[in-house]
Amino acid sequence: VKIARVKKPYLPLASGELTMQQGRTIVATCGVAALAAGAVIGSAALFATLAGSALLGIVYSTDLPGMRWKRSPVLAAACILAVRAVMVQLGFYYHMRQAVGAAQVAMTRPLAFALSFMLFVSIVIALFKDIPDIKGDRLAGIFTLSVRVGAPQVFWTCIWLLEAAYAGAVVFGLTSPVLWSKVATVVTHTFMGVILYLRAAKTDLTSSKSIYDCYMFVWKLFYAEYGIMLLLR
Repeated sequence: VKIARVKKPYLPLASGELTMQQGRTIVATCGVAALAAGAVIGSAALFATLAGSALLGIVYSTDLPGMRWKRSPVLAAACILAVRAVMVQLGFYYHMRQAVGAAQVAMTRPLAFALSFMLFVSIVIALFKDIPDIKGDRLAGIFTLSVRVGAPQVFWTCIWLLEAAYAGAVVFGLTSPVLWSKVATVVTHTFMGVILYLRAAKTDLTSSKSIYDCYMFVWKLFYAEYGIMLLLR
């Protein structure tokens, strides 16, 4: 919370809108409710995804010996990649296969794409999230990659990694055996790559707010991808 008062004073705990006890209660209630839902549904894949995500969330953020992995760029990135690129993709896929009574689980083209694409996006999020927080991280002695090499270098590394992911998505679309899926995949990912570059080009890298706004734009593209994945064949 002390660091948040410097980095993000508008957040509920940092601003005093919520007390620490209220924050703990909300987090504990949501965590227990999610795990309970997974247990009641009876899906091993869903429960494992929820439990694994909760466990990594705890070691990522909790300020106890051996935890708070967010202090380490490598461990922080590993947590985000494990949840966003692997657990969510495989866990939810296997859960839905089980829910519809599929006889067997197989690696499909769309699933392979989802794993590969979200790997790139997760790396970007792991790096990008620290760029607006350089001032607070430096004061707190947290030496993220952004603190070590500077905002512009990390920012443009993130942008070009995402552009590479969109280029790969276009190639994936071109290899689709279904014409309408081929057109939809190529057009949507080309469009997203273009608007990402235009958004990045007008970002003021001396302004934490401008960088943060671009970071939130990346999250919008991230969630939009889940809709586009429905079109993949």
